[in-house]
Amino acid sequence: MAITTDLSGKTAVITGSNSGIGLGIAKEMGKAGANLVLNSFTDTEEDHALAAELARSLGVDVRYIQADMSKADDCRRLVVAAGGCDILVNNAGIQHVAAIQDFPVDKWNAIIAINLSSAFHTTAAAVTGMRERGWGRIINIASAHGLTASPYKSAYVAAKHGIVGLTKTVALETATDPITANAICPGYVLTPIVEKQIPDTMKEYNMTREEVIQNVMLTRQPSKEFATTEQVGGTAVFLCSDAATQITGTTISVDGGWTAL
Repeated sequence: MAITTDLSGKTAVITGSNSGIGLGIAKEMGKAGANLVLNSFTDTEEDHALAAELARSLGVDVRYIQADMSKADDCRRLVVAAGGCDILVNNAGIQHVAAIQDFPVDKWNAIIAINLSSAFHTTAAAVTGMRERGWGRIINIASAHGLTASPYKSAYVAAKHGIVGLTKTVALETATDPITANAICPGYVLTPIVEKQIPDTMKEYNMTREEVIQNVMLTRQPSKEFATTEQVGGTAVFLCSDAATQITGTTISVDGGWTAL
């Protein structure tokens, strides 16, 4: 059998995909021929214009569906509204940093809901249809923090470790189906959000841009280079390829050696 990454005729639902890693994954999926469902909690003209522009540039069907990933019903509605979900990419996430004794309860609850529980709800809604159609790929965007920890990120680390455990469980439950479930664990990725943090950090520590990148942001990333959204997206496409048919229940690190330490 020829090894292929042609995703024509497949529909990829990507949560949290109107910017950053999610958008990068969407673009790479579209380049491979998949139709796309973009998502975020907003519902603006810009969101729908982004979908239209991607449809024009990639030559695939692209829709934007608003759904709040902190709400269980919205998570499940997104999958139903997609009208068929062959590839599910659980990417939506938020972050908050604080010592555990000071960590706000509402921030803990929101991070667990969006970064972890949303993946449970979307997967539960998608897996039956994948079985019926005889093919499915579930890709959870974890983090290097799904495999290791950092101080002051209790909720994020807990959620990302949970995503890795959820991935393994779903893989075992679908092992005899033509469905795979895997987690991608990026390190620092240069997204618009990260880019915006650099000037403030430069000011706070009286550092140059390069000093902030090398000595603050990438201090735990041995390659001393950011991963790119294209690289994370390309890894997701690989997990949808014929070559990855027997890859399930595992993690793939895109972290410049972070978790090798």
